[in-house]
Amino acid sequence: MILSTKAILFDMDGVLINSAPAVERSWHTWAVLHGYDPNEVIKMAHGRRSIETIRAVAPELDAEKENVVVERMEIEDKEGVVALPGALHLLKTLPANRFAIVTSATRPLAVARLGYAGLPIPEHIVTADDVVHGKPSPEPYLKGAELLETAPADCLVFEDTPAGIRSGHAAGMKVVALQTTYPEDELREAEAIVKSLAEVKTDIRVGEIALELSLARFR
Repeated sequence: MILSTKAILFDMDGVLINSAPAVERSWHTWAVLHGYDPNEVIKMAHGRRSIETIRAVAPELDAEKENVVVERMEIEDKEGVVALPGALHLLKTLPANRFAIVTSATRPLAVARLGYAGLPIPEHIVTADDVVHGKPSPEPYLKGAELLETAPADCLVFEDTPAGIRSGHAAGMKVVALQTTYPEDELREAEAIVKSLAEVKTDIRVGEIALELSLARFR
């Protein structure tokens, strides 16, 4: 299947980088410290800004203060933070003005994880610090389209979480999901599902990017 787009917006964790072990260790530690069910907290944390996870599970706590604590734990935990298959190659093939990273991580955390994984810091990046409302709000992906000076309908999103898929769709974009964090049956709202970016080949044309998805499942 060939998809055509003018610009690509990548989520970071679970799309470009495998950071799941570090994420889960940090949130497990935080949840136990405050007496919450770690499994429930971790499930909510994937794909969302940490401050929004804290507000949802612990409304009685000072979310901004706790967010600093969680961010510090995540930045310090770099064990197992590596680039996912195909990520480096794909980023290197794309013109710098045709893609952006749109992540729920803060800017310091995003920069740290990209460095740990050996991936370049892109020219265009939207982080938790740049939006008022995180995913599943459309705001992060609309900001990404704005940075690239591209209409939302002309952008394609790569995501790994239901919240991210809903964010991309709410912004008026098509979404390709990666089956890295959630099972396939929780990603079916996406237009297509692939196992990794290694299944994506690009053909850079005048005014557009053609993407060939191998081994993909489509809805």
